[in-house]
Amino acid sequence: QVQLVESGGGMVQGGGSLRLSCAADVRTFSLHTLAWFRQAPGKEREFVAGVAWSGGTTNYAGSVRGRFTISRDNAKRTVYLQMNSLKPEDTAVYYCAAERGVGVTTDALRYHYWGQGTQVTVSS
Repeated sequence: QVQLVESGGGMVQGGGSLRLSCAADVRTFSLHTLAWFRQAPGKEREFVAGVAWSGGTTNYAGSVRGRFTISRDNAKRTVYLQMNSLKPEDTAVYYCAAERGVGVTTDALRYHYWGQGTQVTVSS
């Protein structure tokens, strides 16, 4: 059917880097905005970063702007989240999501498809 599969999570020390990947089938990926959300223990799911189909429109949460970079490779049907200068507060389960929009909404309710999530743990 449709699927989003995250990979690249793991454990890293503060200041380190990780790159998350999200691979999708054509129905999920094509003409869809792709975004990353995260959910930390005791907190609600929050928007992290998103990129529109064209790749020219991006949106970032203020807490990650300047440290994280989202990109997509439409030929590979993959979206990436390069995470640099990681902090312990970045620790969370990261989810890839897709929605049929031209822009990049931060509203989780607008996203139709979700991956299973990948754990990112940043130690002090």
